[in-house]
Amino acid sequence: MNIIYKNILKIILLIYTLLSTTQIYAVLEYDLIIKEHKFYPEILEVPARTKIKLSVYNQDNSVEEFESFDLKREKIIPGNSQIKITLPPLKPGDYSFFGEFNPETAQGILRVLEK
Repeated sequence: MNIIYKNILKIILLIYTLLSTTQIYAVLEYDLIIKEHKFYPEILEVPARTKIKLSVYNQDNSVEEFESFDLKREKIIPGNSQIKITLPPLKPGDYSFFGEFNPETAQGILRVLEK
């Protein structure tokens, strides 16, 4: 009886560990669109302390570069194509980004909010 009880406790502990770490390593996906040299949405709200994957779709015919000094990211996006940018869990705050080839119009903010 004692062995069965220990095995049940081990199984419960294993299940609890698996469920709790799944939330820690969850990746949330968000879309950004570049159209007519502007980002849509201009302000993208995401939760704090969560890994983020951004899919950036360039619907223009011309090339653009996603650039962010705050996020320490830059990536070329050919016309009519998409890229993916993975971001680590971030602290709450605003993180600006822009299109390097159209910095006057292609501007945005990644707003990281506490859950």
